[in-house]
Amino acid sequence: MLAVVLSLTLSVTKSKAQSSDLTQLILDIEKLTQLKGILSDMKTGYTILNGGYNEVKSIASGNFNLHSTFLNGLLMVSPTVANYGRVADIILEQSYIVTEYQRYYSQFRQSGHFNSDEMAYMANVYTTLLQQSLQNLSRLADILAGGKLRMSDYERIRAIDGIYADTDDKLTFLRHFDQETAVLDIQRRRNLNDLSTLQKLY
Repeated sequence: MLAVVLSLTLSVTKSKAQSSDLTQLILDIEKLTQLKGILSDMKTGYTILNGGYNEVKSIASGNFNLHSTFLNGLLMVSPTVANYGRVADIILEQSYIVTEYQRYYSQFRQSGHFNSDEMAYMANVYTTLLQQSLQNLSRLADILAGGKLRMSDYERIRAIDGIYADTDDKLTFLRHFDQETAVLDIQRRRNLNDLSTLQKLY
């Protein structure tokens, strides 16, 4: 009888153990299925993310190439800018500034009607004017030189117009200064002549 009870107890225990193992196996299979699903979702997410990154990278690179092409285009000087009429006007007015400055300064120095301080003042005015006008020529050369400045044609033409206006102002100032100084030179010469005539009379 004891053997039967033991046999039944073992049988029930064995049956419970098998049932427990079976339940655990089912749970493990479910977990494995869930993990496989998660892994598959992660792989899909990675593929989308990687594809999106490469797409963005490609678009950004293409955009940079377009941007670079645009900027390099701004370095080039078009024939429209190179042949712009104001360029010749600036060069012509610059040559007037140089020749008129040299002629009048030499004339005033040789006249003997101006003292050393006055001549130093004139030299300073002429030198400053000449340096500033040469800076305009340098700026013009930069604008017309390909590969130097990043500017559109419109910006280049506006800059050339600005240089022309400044050069024209300098030439106008120089001519006004020369005329006033020439008038002073004539007045002093007349005063000296009048003084010389008076001295001869008395």
